[in-house]
Amino acid sequence: MSANFPSPHGPPVFTADFSSEDQWVAGRSWAYPDGGPTNPGDDKLDHLTPDPAYSRSGVFRATRMPQGTWYTGLLTTEGSPGDFMVRTGDILQTRVRLPREVGAWPAIWTWLDGGSEIDVFEYHPDNPDLLELSNHVNGGEHYYRHKAIRPGAWVDFEVHLGARSVVWYVNGTRAFADRTGVGRQWQAHLIVNLSVCAGRYHPPPEPATRSMSYEVTRLLVYRP
Repeated sequence: MSANFPSPHGPPVFTADFSSEDQWVAGRSWAYPDGGPTNPGDDKLDHLTPDPAYSRSGVFRATRMPQGTWYTGLLTTEGSPGDFMVRTGDILQTRVRLPREVGAWPAIWTWLDGGSEIDVFEYHPDNPDLLELSNHVNGGEHYYRHKAIRPGAWVDFEVHLGARSVVWYVNGTRAFADRTGVGRQWQAHLIVNLSVCAGRYHPPPEPATRSMSYEVTRLLVYRP
């Protein structure tokens, strides 16, 4: 399936190239305490790694470590030479393949200076037909359920980052409008990552699970 969104927005101002060290920093983010590599307070078993095999191909991976934490892939525009930030009015499009393994926690989100978080999506395979769509800036969240959402499925997202309302489209269908928006002066860096659940809110991986992954094949930002 290909993305079915119209593109009346002109050329994108940002086209993700996950292999680019000018666009993306791998394996650290100030969204994690002290920049990482771990974040147990957020119920994560992550141990962030800059190893390009975990993120730079657009396949975000996690592998179990002997001590129980997991090497995980994360990319952020924060601290990169390009220092790209989305801002009020931008439209983000992306296409992802959801993970299959229980305990996987993929997300595309935004972050700046301890806040400014908009979740393009979060997903947990223990809730196989549900996407979490959230505005942590001014409040607003929605659990979007659909039969097309399932482990291993390809999903297209388009998110309009409006001052008064953030609007999510999933597979071309309007899924949620928060009616709170991000305000007029909002801006934030992008984060793409795969976390691993520690078990407080969602089940951790099964003991036999040694690795997991999800894929992002397209991430564009338009600025009308």
